Amino acid sequence: MLNKLQKFMMGRYGTDMLNTALSIFGCILSFILPLFHVRYLSLLSWIPFIIVIFRMLSKNIPARQKENMKFMKIVNPWYQYFLKKLRQKQDKDHRYYDCPKCRKTLRVPKGKGKINIRCPHCSTQFTKKT
Repeated sequence: MLNKLQKFMMGRYGTDMLNTALSIFGCILSFILPLFHVRYLSLLSWIPFIIVIFRMLSKNIPARQKENMKFMKIVNPWYQYFLKKLRQKQDKDHRYYDCPKCRKTLRVPKGKGKINIRCPHCSTQFTKKT
């Protein structure tokens, strides 16, 4: 059975970040839309799942990759921002400050009291409490 599935999927696109996002969006819609008690409104939650299945089974790989690249171009800055904030929150030994002039993120050790921080990029000095 697994061999038949592998042969069927050979040459097909599969999954990517856009499919993952559409699946999550479809799950959220399937939980929220029934709360409105409007007949047939919950059928809207099937649309993202149908798109995901279409994209997974598609043999037009360049078109699917192009769609995913457009999606990633929009989502990636937000994704990277939240990953950066998550890493900073998990770092217990350092504090992170943005330079007031060039907006670069600077990492300084925690627990040193009030210190003068000099930005290595633009040489601006500012005082912060760590």
